Amino acid sequence: MPARLFLFRLLLSCAGLALAGAGHAQDSPVARWTFDEALDGEALDVAGQRRDGVTGRSRRVAGVAGSALVFDGYTTALVRPAGFAPTLTDGFTITAWLAVAAYPWNSVPIVSHGDGRLRGYSFDVGPRGALEFSAAVDGRRLEAGSADFALPLRQWIHVAARFDPADGLAVYVDGERAASVPLPERTAGYGRTPTRRVQRAAGLDLIVGAVRAPRRAASYHRLAGTRPSWYSLDGLLDEVRIYDAALPLDAIAAAARAQRPDAPALAVRRLPSGPPGAGRFGAYPAKLAYYPEWDAQWRVGPHPDLLLRFDASPARVVFWRGTQYSPAWVSGNGLWMADQSVEGYDDDFTWEHMNDKQNRYSHVRVIEQHDARVVVHWRYAPVNVNDELMNVTERAGNGAWIDEYYTFHPDVTGVRRVSWTRGSLAGSVQFQESIPLAHPGQTQGEVVHDEYVTVGNLAGETQRFAYVADPGEASRPVPDELTIQMHHLRSREQPFIVFEPGNRMTYLRDLDARSLSRPGSSSHWPVGLQWSDGRTAQALDRATSFLGFPISEPVLHAGDDGRDYWQALYGMTQEPFAELVMLARSWSRPPEAVLQSAGFLLEGYDRGERCYRLRRGADADVLDLTFTATEESPLVNIPLVIEDWGDAGALLELDGRDVARGPGFRYGHRRRLDGTDLVVWMAHEAQRTTRVVLRRDRQGR
Repeated sequence: MPARLFLFRLLLSCAGLALAGAGHAQDSPVARWTFDEALDGEALDVAGQRRDGVTGRSRRVAGVAGSALVFDGYTTALVRPAGFAPTLTDGFTITAWLAVAAYPWNSVPIVSHGDGRLRGYSFDVGPRGALEFSAAVDGRRLEAGSADFALPLRQWIHVAARFDPADGLAVYVDGERAASVPLPERTAGYGRTPTRRVQRAAGLDLIVGAVRAPRRAASYHRLAGTRPSWYSLDGLLDEVRIYDAALPLDAIAAAARAQRPDAPALAVRRLPSGPPGAGRFGAYPAKLAYYPEWDAQWRVGPHPDLLLRFDASPARVVFWRGTQYSPAWVSGNGLWMADQSVEGYDDDFTWEHMNDKQNRYSHVRVIEQHDARVVVHWRYAPVNVNDELMNVTERAGNGAWIDEYYTFHPDVTGVRRVSWTRGSLAGSVQFQESIPLAHPGQTQGEVVHDEYVTVGNLAGETQRFAYVADPGEASRPVPDELTIQMHHLRSREQPFIVFEPGNRMTYLRDLDARSLSRPGSSSHWPVGLQWSDGRTAQALDRATSFLGFPISEPVLHAGDDGRDYWQALYGMTQEPFAELVMLARSWSRPPEAVLQSAGFLLEGYDRGERCYRLRRGADADVLDLTFTATEESPLVNIPLVIEDWGDAGALLELDGRDVARGPGFRYGHRRRLDGTDLVVWMAHEAQRTTRVVLRRDRQGR
């Protein structure tokens, strides 16, 4: 045979072997997890017929073909022991189908077999939705990363990572190359020729869907205030394949086109606030469900949360695990308004309820409940992300503990009284900060209007602050003695706070209008279980908090019981700001009450409970009171607490008119160890003298 013909046939034979090898690689991955088998705590590699452990919480749902595995964002991980991990050094490819529910707290592997430095490789999802692929080659860590948000939320996306010694590293989104990086041409150093191979990660387990070790969240605010945490993919993973060859580009594209999956089983997440609409006035123990994977993190019984409803309004107050029980006022269309707890801070840490991610210190309970009012107690300890209490005493080991009592009335208001043992706080402390919350997917502009807040005083003078094109340094003029604020949510019900006279309101400023189209500013709270006291939100994927303005320095009181406290009136209203001024006057400078009957002691007005307090003598059966209401000291509803009234009911005469018990006249009994009190609420507004007569009704209860 002529030498030229022999050489030609030899070349054809080699080419055929190469094509056959490529075809074999496309059809025969060295590892493949379909997640179709219902295995408890395991996943079957159908290529190698090996079972790999799945740790943490997971479940199976419909996938691109058969089933997919749900990764919970925190604990789920598929782990293959080091001795059974595929050896990938020359050319290899990783493909998978992925549906992201929320972007990870920081880069998290789809598949990883490396130390993140000079051994092995990692194929990751980034915290801003980028697809990332890195590998250790010839003493260097090379990385190829797509643009941010290349991976959309709640959609099935085919992803691939490819290492080719001749072509370098590349990532693919739905079959299209999204990023690549070539291998360096220079020598590896010390006179060595580059191997153009990935450095083996001997002794390391192969990880699917989770970080190898705890890691800090991206975009944190303080280094010490963000602890490394475990986390995983948050979403669905299906058809994970590893090939020990660099697949042809058309094979990757064909794999992406091979399936047309239905929409993934990922619902839009919304902070839970119970059934819509008004409901009977009262506090309802509940278990408010967010989404299954988040809910499963909690080892709680059937009633861990508390929902307060009003019969006069669809607004409600939510005491929920996801806010560490910090109460949020929620409008009829589901917009949330929260507030700060007592917060201590320095350059490294904050000490606040937000850091108590597992509610080890924070809890809520109902103290009193009947038709006239509801009293809720929220107790917490300001802690940092290391679970360390604020201002711990050396010998006793005590730190700061806060008790907050909320006295709610049927007119969609509640007095917040915050108290602590005198001397237990230390350093820089902040007591109040108004914080709207946004659902996942919700921008700031979908929660608040451009003019986001009105502030005012008891004289009725006001100023508004807004999101504007160029906020600059200039500030709007503000009235003196500001004690009232009303935020303007995109809802009928508007949240407000009335502070006591002497309050100092700060951070009165316009904001950048570009923020209206952005997510809330921070995603470490609410909901987030990462150990972080501050993280800048990266996308519209998570619940966020924002704004934080205005901030008030309320009047602090020294109680007779060795405790200090402050108090303010909170609520939601559909009325204009002028009506809110009248409510503020009635609470801040209530009308004088004058007893017209014998046998009772009038103890005065209690702002902390928004009520007039009286004590009944042993034989008194008729209470006769007049209120000298004026425009400057108006009556806006009348709450009374009459100690030692007993179990008898009450009959009401208001300005000479009998009023039947019902929505406008409510009462209930508060039972103490040494007596029973009557609590009364009357719907009545007046700017003139008003007479109230209450008679004991032994037939009523």
